[in-house]
Amino acid sequence: MTVNIPVALRQYTLNESNLRVEAYTVRELLRKLDSSFPGLSSFIVTEGGELRRYVNIFVNEDDVRSGEGLLTRLKEGDRVSIVPVVAGG
Repeated sequence: MTVNIPVALRQYTLNESNLRVEAYTVRELLRKLDSSFPGLSSFIVTEGGELRRYVNIFVNEDDVRSGEGLLTRLKEGDRVSIVPVVAGG
């Protein structure tokens, strides 16, 4: 599947915006990303392994929070987007 890396995290992926990763769940995908780019997952998940509240992950068009969370299953052809929440005032 293809993982879309947001601009804010590209400094950790050698400026790559789209990465190909083979994984069966979102949690496994994040582990593999962190294996290739150490420290990356600390911006996405907490030390306890939960998705940070200011980060959303979409598999295709579906927010993983509205389904199985990090246990969301992945299949070939899926597009995973990591989307940091933007707030301002």
